[in-house]
Amino acid sequence: MAVPSCSAPGVWVRGSWQRLGNLFTFVSKPLCSAAAASRPLDAQRLAERLRAQKQEQKTKKPVPTNPVQRRVQELLRFTEQLQRVHPNVLAKALSRGLIHQDKDLVVINKPYGLPVHGGPGVRLCISDVLPVLAKMLHGHKAEPLHLCHRLDKETTGVMVLAWEKDVAHQVQELFRTRQVTKKYWAITMRVPVPSAGVVDIPIIEKEVQGQERHHKMTLSPSYCMDNGKIVRVRTSRNAHLAVTQYRVLSSTLSSALLELQPVTGIKHQLRVHLSFALDCPILGDHKYSDWNKLAPQKLSACILKKLGLRQSKARHIPLHLHACQLTLPALQAGKEELNLVCKPPRYFVHSLRRLGLKMPSRDQNGDEQATHLGAQ
Repeated sequence: MAVPSCSAPGVWVRGSWQRLGNLFTFVSKPLCSAAAASRPLDAQRLAERLRAQKQEQKTKKPVPTNPVQRRVQELLRFTEQLQRVHPNVLAKALSRGLIHQDKDLVVINKPYGLPVHGGPGVRLCISDVLPVLAKMLHGHKAEPLHLCHRLDKETTGVMVLAWEKDVAHQVQELFRTRQVTKKYWAITMRVPVPSAGVVDIPIIEKEVQGQERHHKMTLSPSYCMDNGKIVRVRTSRNAHLAVTQYRVLSSTLSSALLELQPVTGIKHQLRVHLSFALDCPILGDHKYSDWNKLAPQKLSACILKKLGLRQSKARHIPLHLHACQLTLPALQAGKEELNLVCKPPRYFVHSLRRLGLKMPSRDQNGDEQATHLGAQ
């Protein structure tokens, strides 16, 4: 039996063992140390380590050649990484993307996939990093920032924080009394008819029966059709008033870019109204695209072709709902209202390009103009 030999920077092992084969090369980490020199190498341990390395290489996913699939994979990896990063790292990323900061408020650009509050399975959320973010902005003696409202985990865009608890309560009251103007952009499957209007249908939470029992928000209309006549029905006590204004900013035969202005603030209101009232679910809304089941969104052949995706990969498409603008009334006498605008994330803009939709832009006078992002 040959004697194992060591060399730097790696280790070469030759021998007649059948388990090891003829030659093994380790380059990543030197195994030659004082401890290794004082005892013989464990052949079985080396063989198990090699098998583990080979298995890891086999399980590595190949990098997609399609740019859209590659972007989807990057976004999925980014979302998973958000739950593993240190609070200091996340706070630093949020501080780099500040939209507005003054003595009362801090406005951040909320990233995709990051929950606002903690819960089951949530390792990191925005509320966890508020003390760290405050110290980065105002020094080590700064008190933690306070949340003024919330956005869904999958929603991106404008999010308001306050330095003082009293200011946070003041802003929360403005939201509660519907004095804050909120505007969202959403990319939808199909085009709503008419192209502009108001959806005024109450929303209620119900349990979905089936193989996987779960709860969803759904419509609780006050009227229904009975023998061709519109009849008023009794409204459930648990139903919530929900009103959404919408208008089409750009459209193709299979998709549209909508501007949404929620008058009320019910849980998942925009997603429910678009999917169940207008039959135009938001791209990437895997929860509300089908009432009866929880499954990846079923995309049309036209949209799949434009995005360069297969239906089997549709489950990785993120929700395309972005809080693009928020207008706050003056918090003190003598001050002007605060108009906060946030650009959509890169994946949102990229989807617009692929789908051939136009994104409005503001000229110097503040008027909206349509900018074509021609499909690439």
